[in-house]
Amino acid sequence: MAVFISIYGLPVLVYRLHQWVYPVQEGISYLRGNSYSPWWGSHQIQAIYIAIPVLEAILRLIPGAFSLWLRLWGAKVGRDVYWTPGLEIADRGLIEIGDRVVMGHRVTISSHIIKPRKQNLMLYVKKVKIGNDVFVGAGSTLSAGVVIGDGTFLAIATNLYPNQKVHN
Repeated sequence: MAVFISIYGLPVLVYRLHQWVYPVQEGISYLRGNSYSPWWGSHQIQAIYIAIPVLEAILRLIPGAFSLWLRLWGAKVGRDVYWTPGLEIADRGLIEIGDRVVMGHRVTISSHIIKPRKQNLMLYVKKVKIGNDVFVGAGSTLSAGVVIGDGTFLAIATNLYPNQKVHN
């Protein structure tokens, strides 16, 4: 039981406490310098699930468990969402997903991008929003600020770039 709590309970508790003290803000910031980056701290708390994907893949085998898991991180997740075991989500608390969504194999969702800019690292953070009745094809990548409208079908290996909006 202690191992279960250490792997699943403690990181969520630490993340929620971190969000209360240092909430992640959407927008542009820079990673180099003396100021603390709330996004960096929150990402480090979640890094174990990216490094060891089987920890979340197990939850996706139990109906409803993964959606509940994401809600604990602060995500908004609708009903009847199908998650494949190979999914990767980099920013659990920064997604909004509607009802009856299907996620294909090896889909990646990242609500942040980092790019070099003027001797610094620019960080852009914005929620990814997916409407109702959406199918996200295998191997697709959804980037910061992507909005997918209701009833949209994304073909296999669709790459959506920051702030791209796709509608049916």
